[in-house]
Amino acid sequence: MKMAPKGNDVIVSDRKLEMILSMKGGNGEASYANNSQAQAIHAQSMLHLLRETLDNIQLMEPPSETIPFALADLGCSCGNNTLYIVDVIIKHISKRYEASGYEPPEFSAFFSDLPSNDFNTLFQLLPPIGSSMEECLASDTHRSYFAAGVPGSFYRRLFPTRSIDFFHSAFSLHWLSQVPESALDKRSMAYNKGKVYIHGANEHTANAYKKQFQTDLAAFLGARSKEMKRCGSMFLVCLGRTSADPTDQGGPGILFGTHFQDAWNDLVQEGLITGEKRDSFNIPVYASSLQEFKEVVEANGSFVINKLEVFKGGSPLVVKQPDDAAEVGQALANSCRSVAGVLVDAHIGDQLSEELFKRVERRGSCYAKELIEQLQFFHIVASLSFA
Repeated sequence: MKMAPKGNDVIVSDRKLEMILSMKGGNGEASYANNSQAQAIHAQSMLHLLRETLDNIQLMEPPSETIPFALADLGCSCGNNTLYIVDVIIKHISKRYEASGYEPPEFSAFFSDLPSNDFNTLFQLLPPIGSSMEECLASDTHRSYFAAGVPGSFYRRLFPTRSIDFFHSAFSLHWLSQVPESALDKRSMAYNKGKVYIHGANEHTANAYKKQFQTDLAAFLGARSKEMKRCGSMFLVCLGRTSADPTDQGGPGILFGTHFQDAWNDLVQEGLITGEKRDSFNIPVYASSLQEFKEVVEANGSFVINKLEVFKGGSPLVVKQPDDAAEVGQALANSCRSVAGVLVDAHIGDQLSEELFKRVERRGSCYAKELIEQLQFFHIVASLSFA
């Protein structure tokens, strides 16, 4: 992999996005593990919907003790959130078996994300496996499942045919497999000149992102339709929007299209990078509308929609003192950096990345009150089973 000198001439490797993209690993201040409290709060607020989906799964009757119940968390990242959700799923299924008078089966949990994910940090968080289901249900210090990591893009096949009982994916499907090529092509009407995100972009750029999202979601559903058992179910959560206009990305637009965008402009104005360097960077995130999501599921035809709704998730910023402008600015910078920092580092290098996020923090502090009042995420929640 060749890298040019730092500054305007930094050249990102020609590796595909899936070989670079990851939430920021480790346990540092800007790591995803230490900046995913909002995702945890949002996930907990949707547990009743998750449990409803789990109730749709048809349990296998004895003698099924030799066949494990297999679940997969797609886009697991590297923090405690995925472990918490897997525990919720297994405990709920175990209680369903017990209520039916059956012994719960063994459980296999597959944690899947892109190869660049920090699986080491994730697996260090795993508690030891318990000696019995009863011990695990009675204590949070043991796990009741066999764990495995599965690196790869969920836009392709990851598992053998008809091998998974339950798929879970939260806060991941809004990440595209790639930035649409036309958004980076100077000759295209979709060229996203002057911007690093599609919030407020032109109609052609937004439509390119919409098409990429729907192509990716179709690929995701196609792969899962082969891997999921006929009696299985799937629970999906991704960023959504309430506006019919795809150039209005709502909360993600405020996160990536305002102060983060302005910080890039600062680097250009200060001569630290060129405008062309800025324009060649785009955040590969798309917040879909409910209708756009529904169209893809229905076109695929493999799944029944048990539930599909837009759910108000709240703010991605978790601060102890909302009136403390400095804390809000730091939370904004850490939030952006935990999810997009790896891409920024790859594009302009560590030193300029540090300068960029300093400016994000400074701008966030100046607009702290507005951020606390306006920065709200909405999520699309989908419960699907086989048609």
